[in-house]
Amino acid sequence: MIHFLLPYGHLDLLPVSVKWQKELFPAVEIDTSQPPYVFKCQLYDLTGVPPERQKIMVKGGLLKDDADWSALGVKEGQKLMMMGTADEIVKAPEKGPVFVEDLPEEEQTVAVGYSAGLFNLGNTCYMNSTVQCLHSVPELKSALLEYQNPGRSNDLDHLLTIATRDLFSELDKKVKPVAPMQFWMVLRKKYPQFGQLHNGSFMQQDAEECWTQLLYTLSQSLKSSVSRENLDKVKELFGIELVSRVHCQESGEESSESESIYALKCHISQEVNHLHEGLKHGLKSELEKASPALGRSAIYLKESCINGLPRYLTIQFVRFFWKRESNQKAKILRKVDYPLELDVYDLCSDDLKKKLVAPRQFLRDEEGKKVGLKSSKKSSDSKDNDVTMTDAASSSSSTRESSASTSQEGVPSDKETYLTGVYDLVAVLTHKGRSADSGHYVAWVKQESGKWIQYDDDNPIPQREEDITRLSGGGDWHMAYICMYKARSIEILELL
Repeated sequence: MIHFLLPYGHLDLLPVSVKWQKELFPAVEIDTSQPPYVFKCQLYDLTGVPPERQKIMVKGGLLKDDADWSALGVKEGQKLMMMGTADEIVKAPEKGPVFVEDLPEEEQTVAVGYSAGLFNLGNTCYMNSTVQCLHSVPELKSALLEYQNPGRSNDLDHLLTIATRDLFSELDKKVKPVAPMQFWMVLRKKYPQFGQLHNGSFMQQDAEECWTQLLYTLSQSLKSSVSRENLDKVKELFGIELVSRVHCQESGEESSESESIYALKCHISQEVNHLHEGLKHGLKSELEKASPALGRSAIYLKESCINGLPRYLTIQFVRFFWKRESNQKAKILRKVDYPLELDVYDLCSDDLKKKLVAPRQFLRDEEGKKVGLKSSKKSSDSKDNDVTMTDAASSSSSTRESSASTSQEGVPSDKETYLTGVYDLVAVLTHKGRSADSGHYVAWVKQESGKWIQYDDDNPIPQREEDITRLSGGGDWHMAYICMYKARSIEILELL
């Protein structure tokens, strides 16, 4: 029995037996609402035979990845024959060098330096790329591991959070591709739009919508966790506090408002050539609403700035828009450059800028020391050990914005972590193709070692860092749709 295929709601499950070589698997459940490729992924988990090597005999010949189950006439309890060679682990000699292939799978993951890929279950690249990007956040993985069952076993938020936790853990333990079927089934149950069908096949969906919905679910679950440390964990990691000035030039009315969001928008126009320009455009907008002073509708200008920074800054390139004349979604192909290092200081409110001045000076001094420059007079009076810079490769414990950290001797430390407004790129989610409703999504993720890996579904491919910023658009190649940056922060005893 395939234990990871637990039904969440009604599913068209058809139990069959599968004979492969000398083995017989007596109760493999086919979900006939999903393409045969998903069934092949199940058999891959059982036999180790990759889907592309499987030859499964059915009525009319070999089972094709996109065949229609209803036309194949497969019946309950039917015995299917499968041929194919499994991936082999080379046995190590009793003495001699140890190869990666000879290690247990968990040790192989460490040796290779990156986690597993994800099988595409039928236009699920939008989901796979989202999962790979969020999986790269160690603090999120830690929060999920600490997540307790608060007695909501049938609650879909809880089930999706558990499925996310289990999938993240599986990715960390395996080098062979993972079939995310349990996660996908719960995702579709919670958000039915991801289960839309067209001509019997699952439709391509928007990766940004998947990213947003998944983060929202995790935020709700982790807030209600019994572990106090997880309260508002998603907001702490990804939440961006904005303060806005809303004014009407016609009436002179003015008000202010604040909000918390999980991503900044990079608006794309003919004037936008760089991410920073697009972010400035995204923080300004016009809206029409009723004016009490004028007694009618009027145009208001909303100007926003950042008043609170996250550990992970997410940016969405607004590449897709609705074309009224053709009544369809279209894609903006314009090239927009983005940096490996992003400084958002000039996008911050005056109050936040004041708080950032001292940490930024410490950061400059620390970076200057690395290249042999002298510290500024203000910070040179402090001891070298009073300042520790943390970057994108640092551990989760060193990015806490509190004084609850502990020294190596186990004594509580007075050091606090301060954000600087400087961020390092750690993940890029790209879209390839000219159509908004098709194309292909891929994740490009920076590992703790500093190496970049392209996760093209089940195929992880090492990349050079200089190739990452070339995903800026302007043609048919992969172009950035979502960028995730990690805060560069410092630990100091006291701000002078």
